[in-house]
Amino acid sequence: MAHGSSHPTAAAPVVEAPPVAEVPPVALGLLGLQHVLVMYAGAVAVPLIVGRALGLPPEQVAMLVSADLFACGLATLIQSWGLPGIGIRMPVMMGVTFAAVTPMIAMGTNPALGLTGIYGAVIVAGLFALFVAPLVGRLLPLFPPVVTGTVILVIGISLMRVGVNWAAGGVGNPRYGALLYLGIALFVLLVILALTRFTRGFVASASVLIGIVAGMAAAGLLGLVDLSRVASAPWFDVVRPFAFGVPKFDLVAGLTLCLVMVVVMIESTGMFLALAEITGETVDEPRLVRGLRADGLGTVLGGVFNTFPYTSFSQNIGLVGVTGVRSRWVTVVGGGVMLVLGLIPKLAALVEAVPPCVLGGAGLVMFGMVAATGARILGAVDFSGNRNNLFIVAVSVGFGLIPLVAPNFFKQMPDALHPLLESGILLAALSALALNLFFNGLGSQAGARAEAARLAHAAEA
Repeated sequence: MAHGSSHPTAAAPVVEAPPVAEVPPVALGLLGLQHVLVMYAGAVAVPLIVGRALGLPPEQVAMLVSADLFACGLATLIQSWGLPGIGIRMPVMMGVTFAAVTPMIAMGTNPALGLTGIYGAVIVAGLFALFVAPLVGRLLPLFPPVVTGTVILVIGISLMRVGVNWAAGGVGNPRYGALLYLGIALFVLLVILALTRFTRGFVASASVLIGIVAGMAAAGLLGLVDLSRVASAPWFDVVRPFAFGVPKFDLVAGLTLCLVMVVVMIESTGMFLALAEITGETVDEPRLVRGLRADGLGTVLGGVFNTFPYTSFSQNIGLVGVTGVRSRWVTVVGGGVMLVLGLIPKLAALVEAVPPCVLGGAGLVMFGMVAATGARILGAVDFSGNRNNLFIVAVSVGFGLIPLVAPNFFKQMPDALHPLLESGILLAALSALALNLFFNGLGSQAGARAEAARLAHAAEA
């Protein structure tokens, strides 16, 4: 395609391609690897959170990490490269959504469900997303910034508990809160902040990953890293479908993750609108539906390959704006890299060997940024002219904090409802939806799309 410039007369109109279709002339592999590095810490965080919260043995946590990397690659290829009727074909990297973490932990710790119950719910949610993708555009009026911002804020607040416990050494650690753990977590946090403040471009974008590597090195020097499982792990292995057993399908668990997928698809809509503005592309209704279907198919594959729901990663959309490289082939290469990494168990074992205190320093940043994104979205909300919005946020955040500050609040409710009631994210979402309809009614489609565009600007950062 790059040879077209030497034939300007007849060939030029034919060979001119939109930026997303161009193949960068140099360093395509390095550009793809940069996308992987930017998202890597966030991509492996969810299997680490869920695996350790469920008390899985280290080899199974490492298996979750491998499966996640493999499915990340598949989902990214589907989204960026595309299949017939599926995939937005823009520079999008896919990763596991944090929105599903809290309800999945509630499901996994329920003896009647466990890990296979999570996978059954993930498959149901993915199929749901595939079928309802054409309707999501019409649901935009239900998710103005006051609703979406509140939900994302509660997601960040809910996850912060995980980061804080990591920084103290991990729940169940007999030395929980030891000064050594707190010091390493602080060191990782300071490295990330310093890189963000004093560097630019690639190094700044990969500051979280570099901070984790620096913390891992410091923890290793202090004798906190056990690499015995890395040495014994094989160099290559196939990610097997249903490795943990046949999925269990539970109605309430499935409906819970379906609600999560609605929120995820609304977030994805904002991401796609932001990316369209950066790349100069147009996202019409059919293209949006193709992108949302990729979220659904990626989630189905996640349930099959022992991992979790997928969505587009906002930090990679920000990277497109920072680098100016708008080609989808860069993220296609990134997806291929993720696919290969998922087939190398040694790497998964190395990730699993990272001490919780190291992840704690990074977790405070990652989870705090989720909450900060919600706050930025709420910054676009009219609170002075419409005081009702204050009540929507206040009450919904209150509902969202119930499982966090009072874990036994719903103890007397039926067991079947616990996966729903123990998710502060879903309580906040349902509360915000209901209160917004009560106070503000149903907005117009045009107004909803304009508000989604504002959401895209906030989420991009």
